[in-house]
Amino acid sequence: MKLDSLSIPIRAGESVVRLAWILIFILIGSPALGGASGFAAITIGWFVIALAYQLVYYQRFEYELSDETLDIASGVVSRRNREIPLGRVQNVDISRNVVQRALGVAQINLETAGGSSTEASLRYVSFEEAKRLQSEIGQRKRGRASTEPTETATERELFAVTRKELVLLGIVGIDLRLLSIVTVILPVISPSLRERFADPLVGLAVTAPLAAAAIVAITALISGFFALTSYHGFRLARQNDELLYERGLFQRFSGTIPLEKVQTLTISENLIARRLRYASLAVETAGYAPNDEGSQSAVPLADRRRVFDLARSIEAFDEIAFERPPKRARERYVVRYGIVASIAVLASFTADRYTGLTFAWYVTLALLPLAVVAAHLKWSNLGYDVQSEYIVLREGFWTRTITIVPYYRVQTVLDSQTIFQRGRRLSSLVVDTAGSSGLTSRPPRALDIDETRAAELRETVADRLQETVRRRRSQRRRERLRSMEAALSDISGEPA
Repeated sequence: MKLDSLSIPIRAGESVVRLAWILIFILIGSPALGGASGFAAITIGWFVIALAYQLVYYQRFEYELSDETLDIASGVVSRRNREIPLGRVQNVDISRNVVQRALGVAQINLETAGGSSTEASLRYVSFEEAKRLQSEIGQRKRGRASTEPTETATERELFAVTRKELVLLGIVGIDLRLLSIVTVILPVISPSLRERFADPLVGLAVTAPLAAAAIVAITALISGFFALTSYHGFRLARQNDELLYERGLFQRFSGTIPLEKVQTLTISENLIARRLRYASLAVETAGYAPNDEGSQSAVPLADRRRVFDLARSIEAFDEIAFERPPKRARERYVVRYGIVASIAVLASFTADRYTGLTFAWYVTLALLPLAVVAAHLKWSNLGYDVQSEYIVLREGFWTRTITIVPYYRVQTVLDSQTIFQRGRRLSSLVVDTAGSSGLTSRPPRALDIDETRAAELRETVADRLQETVRRRRSQRRRERLRSMEAALSDISGEPA
């Protein structure tokens, strides 16, 4: 099969847009090239060349969907033939910007397990063809042959974002760490404070709240705009064993999240969301997910109880009762943060004593009791819960994450100790899954628990991994036998 014929001018136009900003800088720096007329001539010439190239690309690009693979042949100068096993496909995403929606075309991205990038992309096919491919790939992954009659599966809506939640998403998305950073960078970027105030620290106390308020307002506007455009019309539904999502205002995304590929569930709540009793839910699958906010974000923001209910509809974990690390872990944080606070106090005192900068350095002494508070907050937000089918891990204060890991999804489990943990008989338990092995992904972990308890948990998780894998294999074997018996009974006409 071929791409849509409209892909020729669209792809050619995209190449011209990518070139345009380079031409603008060249023509500004070299008026001798003819100014606007020269820019127009080069742009038209490049579009003609790109159009000819895309015409050849279109003629040499073919794809075919079989019962087991998606076969793609492409290449202008050199040919490339690919067979993508449907069983390895994790997500089938459809994206359309405003122009593509007006023209009735769409882009399809296929992500596979273990891939470091999008495995294949069809740019562009008609929107009807994109929906057909998405549906048929899902059907054939579930073992339904193309010749078998297809039944329209019931689609059950699980979540739809409201206007109120979109507004709250913009507010909750503010990075609260900016408020602490501003107090550090403000004296650097505003040296005039030393001229307007006799004491720079007084100047900082006056201007920092105003700067912080401005940063909060600007960040809220920016995050609100991105929330509106990215998650406008967000809805999540379930059909058979897949989650279906749609989102986006200018760039519209739709895709699937196979439940059988789910590795972990992560419930996130930053400080503002916790105060409002809201949370978000991310579903992590194995493999590469370039549209992380789309293909893996099951719920961008909703009432906390609703988020937990939805998470339990995907993975039936029990009520969570966290066990915190021992109190000596909190003592470790007190020492760590106390050292940092002491260095800040010493640096302020040294600057006041031995440089021309004279200010109330003693105000920094307030960092010492704050170090104790920060240590308690870090400790109180750590925890783990060992359930019969899942291990649940929690960490983080500014953004607290609760990660639900099914035992049968565990790839490796280990306990590790740093030199500082060994002195206090502490360890960290790391639970790695197929979805948390990327360069930027951090595997779920239980931080600073008792070293003996960490070793026990490592053995427990490993044992339950083997137990659940055996049980699931036995269950699948029974299901295959029942389906074979049902098929034989249909052939013979006798009940199984």
